[in-house]
This record gives sequence, C-alpha cells and structure tokens, in this order.
Amino acid sequence: MKVVLFCGGYGMRMRGSSADNLPKPMQLVGPHPLLWHVMRYYAHYGHTEFILCLGYGAQAIKDHFLRRAPLEGDFVLHRGRTEPLTAEMRDWRISFVDTGLESAIGERLLRVRQLLEGEEMFLANYADVLHDADLPQMVDRVASDEKTVASVITVPPQDTFHVLETDADHRVTKITPVSTMDLQVNGGLIILRQEVFDYLEPGGDLITGAYQRLAEEGRAIAQPHRGFWRAADTFKERAELDQMWNEGNRPWAIWE
Repeated sequence: MKVVLFCGGYGMRMRGSSADNLPKPMQLVGPHPLLWHVMRYYAHYGHTEFILCLGYGAQAIKDHFLRRAPLEGDFVLHRGRTEPLTAEMRDWRISFVDTGLESAIGERLLRVRQLLEGEEMFLANYADVLHDADLPQMVDRVASDEKTVASVITVPPQDTFHVLETDADHRVTKITPVSTMDLQVNGGLIILRQEVFDYLEPGGDLITGAYQRLAEEGRAIAQPHRGFWRAADTFKERAELDQMWNEGNRPWAIWE
C-alpha cells in the first residue's frame, strides 16, 4: 500500500534556537532524520511507495534525498562518515508534492488524491511519530470490515500534567496523572479507504473533519496500542529520542 506522510508543518516547538530553520521531519534522531525513521518503519513491512505532503521546509526535504540519490548502491556520507544504503531504501519510490504552507491535514490529503487513484486502501501518518505498533494486524482489522473507512491508532496521553478534582469549596480531593487516566489520544498511524475522500472538505482537517463525520456514521474505528509510542513534537522530545538511539535503546527500530 502507498504511504502518505504529512511533512508540511512549521514545527516551531522543535527549534533549538531562532537560527534553527530546519523543518521538523529533518531533525536528527541518531544519524538519521525523523522522517527516515518513520519511512523505515513502513518499509520494514513492505510498504515502500511514499507520498510526501510538503509545506514548510520543502526544499530541505527534497535536497536531503537528492543529495543521497547519486550515492545509492554505494554509501551515504553523513557528518564525515560513510554508511551503506540498505537494499530496502534503494527500492523506495518517493513522490514529493508541495501541498501548501498553511494547509490543514485534510487539504494536504486532497491535494495528493490523484496519486492514490486505484488504491482501495492506503496508509497515512505524521512525520514525527515513532512506535512499534503491529501494522499488519491493524491493516487486517480494517481490511476484514468493509464498513470501516478510517482507522487511527490510539495511545494513552503522554502529558506529565495532573488533573485536580475539588469539592464545592475548591479544596483538592484527588490528584490524578493524565497519563494514568482512562483516555485515548490520536497516535498518528492512520489507515484509510478511498471513501474517505467523500468526507473530506476543501481546506478541512482529516481527524476533526472527515474522521469525525465517519465516526458519527459508525465507519471509523480506533486501534489501541500499548507498546512503545513517542511523538517528537518538541526539541526536548527529539533530544530524548536521540539519546535513546545513541544508548542503543531503540524500541521503534523494529527493522534492526
């Protein structure tokens, strides 16, 4: 199946300084950009045709792959070091599509619709989410139920905030970490059927728009994941993943 990756956000919370204008998908975890880790996950399961929905920093993303292209089959030069290109990466087919600077996710998906013609089902994700979810099992769940048009992975909240319950006099009666509450949040791994385009509106969002409307009709499902999951939405989160990689603690690297 084809994989649509949303790579167009500004990623303001990821910047290490005002001089750091590298787009979020190109921020490094270990020797590789975040985007590479996401793509490598899908390639592990045989999904090697990617559609990158670009926006902010589009040229930096294009340049990264264009610089690598002449070296394919031999090596990659990175920070003065060479590393072999895997056979899997040589097989990747990547479409680069400028989907606008300010476009919502749903609009970005609409702008690549022509590249998805003929695909009964396809995959989608953000370019900053790393996890070890069982993709084949989730795909099978959607494929086995023709009523389901959209599926999204759900995970426990990752926030470190606490919820305070109070009485009528505003005295605290209970303190609960958000991460331990019986809540599920959007984890980013999305599986879609072609019918999703019937529910997308120009300029609209995918989750709060099309997915919401599908949910109201009972045609959207959530697939809970309780394994490793981490979004690299901030500089701190990216740095933590980078440290994990360098320490050899890489639960998302299921291809190793």
